Amino acid sequence: MTDNPERKPVFTSKPASPSRLADGVSDAIAAALFDGRISPGEPLPPEGEIAREFGVSKPIAREALRQLTAAGLIFTQQGKVARAKALSGEPMDRIYGYAVRSSLKRLQEANEMRRVIETGIARLAAERRDPEGLEAMRQGLVDMQASLHEPAGFTAADILFHLGLAMATGNAMIRVQMEGMRSVQREVSELFSRRANRSDADWRATIARHQAIYDAIAAGDADLAEQSIRVHFDAADIASLEVADKLGGGAS
Repeated sequence: MTDNPERKPVFTSKPASPSRLADGVSDAIAAALFDGRISPGEPLPPEGEIAREFGVSKPIAREALRQLTAAGLIFTQQGKVARAKALSGEPMDRIYGYAVRSSLKRLQEANEMRRVIETGIARLAAERRDPEGLEAMRQGLVDMQASLHEPAGFTAADILFHLGLAMATGNAMIRVQMEGMRSVQREVSELFSRRANRSDADWRATIARHQAIYDAIAAGDADLAEQSIRVHFDAADIASLEVADKLGGGAS
């Protein structure tokens, strides 16, 4: 986009109050990003044009863009206009990553959070069965089979499976939430996959639990999908206790 006063306005709302002007500007730009008026990779108007369109100063427009950059909605480079980013869970992923690496207690809390969230996701996935999500889950299962006894590959397959679970709901915000929990999934999966006492039967039991979740969702059985994912997290809780024992009882 060029600094052109004749360009059709992109933003449909203006800051309602003279206070917190940058928040109002960033909210309006975010709305344009979320509803598709600005596509991923597309440049935003120059800072001066944003300031004129909203009737604010350049420093206010600059602060609004800084807020959006911090939120992971746009990216900026020195001397260039800002560009829209695709909606993703990257900002949450960074925050959760710091948290789960800080202590075993935070890791256990994060796994508890996943149980609460993914139980509801499994039900909705079974009700909607978005084909793209089902395919991602199926590929995750294939990759798990190909990565037996290989923690890194198995972890990547596990993350793909659970992302597919979210995608199967057909809900973009749920997908973003699951992307935001990748660091939690990665930390949990890597810890469990690297347990010295993890047997071949244990690896295969993990795949079987994922297969049960997939089968229930593919069949459209919401009750069974919820039951299957609860069984999966029950097993994860048992493994958590084993890890906690190895690491000294779960001190925070």
